[in-house]
Amino acid sequence: MSTEPVFKRVTTKALALLKQKGIKITALTAYDFITAKLLDEAGIDLILVGDSLGMVFQGNDTTLPVTMDEMIYHTKAVTRGVKRAMVVVDMPFMSYQLIIDEAFRNAGRIMKETSAGAVKLEGGERVAETIRKITAAGIPVMGHVGLTPQSINQFGSYRERGRDKEEAEEIIKDAKIVEEAGAFAVVLEKIPATLTKEITSQLNIPTIGIGAGVQCDGQILVTPDMLGLNKDFHPRFVRYYTDLSNEISNAVKNYISDVRQTEFPSENESY
Repeated sequence: MSTEPVFKRVTTKALALLKQKGIKITALTAYDFITAKLLDEAGIDLILVGDSLGMVFQGNDTTLPVTMDEMIYHTKAVTRGVKRAMVVVDMPFMSYQLIIDEAFRNAGRIMKETSAGAVKLEGGERVAETIRKITAAGIPVMGHVGLTPQSINQFGSYRERGRDKEEAEEIIKDAKIVEEAGAFAVVLEKIPATLTKEITSQLNIPTIGIGAGVQCDGQILVTPDMLGLNKDFHPRFVRYYTDLSNEISNAVKNYISDVRQTEFPSENESY
């Protein structure tokens, strides 16, 4: 008999319990109603409305162009399709970096307008006071350290972070600060598995990895990536669980053929 707890609704408390019991947390991204509904019905624990939508949904080269209004629009669609999973929303670039009070208002706006369960901020020590103010108001915050895509112009590439001792120590420090500031969980992106193991063992809050090895308390991937929708993007940490790119292409080709040959619609498909 399974000892895995059953949650009618996944909350920060539920995620903490999964870490405590050693049960891995599952997370994926969604930007629309139907995808969110399918993920939720399949049993995913956490759905991130990521600013990755700027790249996989809008076709931009980075996440930087995404706006608050766009994040709110997509999150509204996602939450309408979710009954069980916890929905977390990325705060987009420049919505929290300048002024703490502005970040606080933006986090409140996201929660008020979308029915989401939490917001996510990138960074460690530099956003600690922002996390403290937001969480003090009762808004759950997920942290994000390691490779932080909103800082891509500073990093200069999407390479693995924490390979040298100095950078690794900085990431450990940032993760601890994020926890101390009140975050309920932290994403570890594209760091060595040995560093992930060290951070996870030192934190009381769950760690969610992407390109960070198996030692995290949970894993997250960008859904279009793991579904094989974008064959032009295949970093080593992404596993294709299906090949929707070819399946969609074949379905569209069959549709085109049926229409051209007047095989669609049939008599049964007509009024």
